[in-house]
Parts: sequence; structure tokens; C-alpha cells
Amino acid sequence: MPKTIGLLGKKLGMTRIYNESGQAIGVTAVEIGPCVILQIKTTAHDGYNALKLGFEAKLEQRMSKPELGQCKAADKGGFYHLREFRVVETEPYQVGQVLSAEDIFKIGDLVDVTGVSKGKGFQGVVKRHGFKGGRKTHGSMFHRAPGSIGCSAWPSRVVKGKRLPGHMGTQRVNKKNVTIFDIRSEENVVLVKGSLPGAKQGLLEIYTK
Repeated sequence: MPKTIGLLGKKLGMTRIYNESGQAIGVTAVEIGPCVILQIKTTAHDGYNALKLGFEAKLEQRMSKPELGQCKAADKGGFYHLREFRVVETEPYQVGQVLSAEDIFKIGDLVDVTGVSKGKGFQGVVKRHGFKGGRKTHGSMFHRAPGSIGCSAWPSRVVKGKRLPGHMGTQRVNKKNVTIFDIRSEENVVLVKGSLPGAKQGLLEIYTK
């Protein structure tokens, strides 16, 4: 069966696993799927091939009528998260079909993972951009400030793109070429080597290569 471009998952947290040689490997546990196919888009009708997937069941009384309309064809109830994933061909798939991690991935696969990074609030230039800062001794009064940000004569304004304090985090981050270390199909859990973007319980999109 041709692979979909990806599935939806939820970050559970990090732990360590020991391999055959006794080496400790840091892994992230991700609950992937099961995802339900809610709609199939085709090149002839929509201009591209894609599957609309639903993840994490949601009570119908908590959903609006437009949201319920997107899930009606699959007859599998409502879902918290809906996403589209491109596919090469749509013939092997049917509306209402359930896709799990073991249907798409296997141990050793390289995948790309997309999520929303942790929010850090309002931060200064040292934490946000890695500025060195000023000296801390000999009576210095300059420590974590950004310093000069422009000239008074010309251009008489702050140039666009200047690195300054501001909101940090909550950005869409894509981590590429991470390895699937283990698949525990009975729990719908996949162990991925290394860290992944986002906080615990955060939504992740896992794409095949």
C-alpha cells in the first residue's frame, strides 16, 4: 500500500532506552493515530491528491455544525484535530478507513516532524537571539541591553528586521530526518530518537520521507 505523507500524533514526553550494546538513547514518545480518513481529494476534482485525516475523538455536542459536516461522511464521530496530507495516489484509500502508525511507518525510517514550539513569553535579546551582552564587572552599567539600534541622522528610524526583545516561541518548527527507534502498536506509541518541538500533549505532524 502506498504511504501517506504523514499522520497526526501527540507528544507524550521524553525518556531513555538502552540498545543492545548498553548505550542509553534519548527518545521522545509520540502517540500516533489512529487517524480516520474523513475526505479524499483528487487531482480531477480538487487539483491535487490528499487525504483529510481526523485525530483524537471529540464529543459531537462539543462541535459546531460546520465541524460535524466535515466528519459526517466517515461516520466515525467528531475529532479535535483535522489535517490534510498529500498522497501520490488515492485509489488504495477509502473514506472512514483507519490508519495507524504500523500501517505507515517501520523501525529505522527517517521522518520529518512538525509542531509548535514552547511559548517563552516576552524575552530579551540575550535569550531570544543569543546576544553576548556586556561585561559584568569593573563598574559596567551595560549587561543585557541590545545596545545601539540605529542612527539619528539617517535613516532616522529602526531598520526592519532588527533583532530586538519580543515574543519568543509558539512558532511552527519542522525537525527533519529523525529516526524511528521503536513502534509499540498495541499502545499506538512510536519512540523517536532525540527531542521534538512542542510541549507535552502538543499536536505533531509526522511526515514520511
